[in-house]
Amino acid sequence: MERRIIKGLFTVPLKDVILVIVGLKGEAHGYEILKELEKLAIGLWKPSHSNLYTLLNKMVEEGLLEPREEYRGKVRRVKYRLTDKGWEYLQTSNDLALRTLYTAISYHERLKKKIEERGRERKIDKETLKEYLELLRQIRDLLDEEIKTIEDRLGQVI
Repeated sequence: MERRIIKGLFTVPLKDVILVIVGLKGEAHGYEILKELEKLAIGLWKPSHSNLYTLLNKMVEEGLLEPREEYRGKVRRVKYRLTDKGWEYLQTSNDLALRTLYTAISYHERLKKKIEERGRERKIDKETLKEYLELLRQIRDLLDEEIKTIEDRLGQVI
């Protein structure tokens, strides 16, 4: 399963993002998912309705999502929630995402140094640097929290 998920991280990350959205919301219909995807892509991209619903149907067939129909008058709406298999997939994917994040940050830093060595450093305005610094602080805080949680768990095991 891990190998398939790793392949999916590079070929179909949309599937993972949809699982995260549904998992965090508990239940979501297609339009909600579409709006969240648009928000994540900063309004620069969103899948077409037909592509999204094709993917949702495939995820139902794979046993990752469970659909539930509801009606508002004559309007039919399908809400999706994660199955046990979907939660298992998402947990494995989330663990792998942390490893992938580390690799991506490592590549980012190595590439930044390489660009600087070539004298092609991009001039960044002060406001953008402040935003970048805040993003790095948020990442650090999340990682510090995760480190403490794992250290606490390890302390219980020992």
